[in-house]
Amino acid sequence: MDVPIKYGFGRKCMAYLVHAFTASGLIAGFLAVLAINQKDWRLAMIYLVVALVIDGIDGTFARLVKVKEVLPKIDGKTIDYVVDFVNYAVVPTYFLYMAGMFPVSLAIPCTSLILLVSAIYYGKEGMVSDDFCFIGFPVLWNLTAFYLYFVLDFSLAGNVFVVFILAVLHFIPIKIPYPSQSTRWKTLTIIMTILGIIIYAAILYFYPQNNNILTILAILVLLYFAVLSLVETFRKPV
Repeated sequence: MDVPIKYGFGRKCMAYLVHAFTASGLIAGFLAVLAINQKDWRLAMIYLVVALVIDGIDGTFARLVKVKEVLPKIDGKTIDYVVDFVNYAVVPTYFLYMAGMFPVSLAIPCTSLILLVSAIYYGKEGMVSDDFCFIGFPVLWNLTAFYLYFVLDFSLAGNVFVVFILAVLHFIPIKIPYPSQSTRWKTLTIIMTILGIIIYAAILYFYPQNNNILTILAILVLLYFAVLSLVETFRKPV
């Protein structure tokens, strides 16, 4: 019988700090809500990008500190799910609603659809495959809000169409790679992820000025992950 390893005060403090770092994404999300209330769309999205970065690197810290072993009675995955649902579903849905991205008559139906499919997606089994891919379009309404508001120039009807398609894709068995743990084209994927964050930050920095080069680059990043998803979906895992 294995004897549990006892960790010292310092290791436990480090583990708690990692959990606190994960949970700090909620603070970023709350600040985004305050910015939305002030109709400061750029600041709101900056906070959502900060939350995205936190979510992208907290797992690395958790593995380095071995939080599961040090604090076995605290489920970091549950904390992560709570933070992600707020920042990837609730706050960006509020952003889309308050920014007037839908026709008035369809604003509540569209936002209701986003929240309902997001909750159901989080509840289904097999949300992530063994090769670290999301099955179906993951709850990434933060990036959807970013692209619809800051990059693409669709009509209100076009925004409704995008929301409907993405809502349906939640339940289509396509494979969307998790960037930091992608097994195919791993180095290129990490580079494209970092490049994407830099491009998003630059777009927000120059907003409300439109920079065609940055817009094209942001679309290319999106296309890269679309192609990668198609490859993962229709080819056997490496």
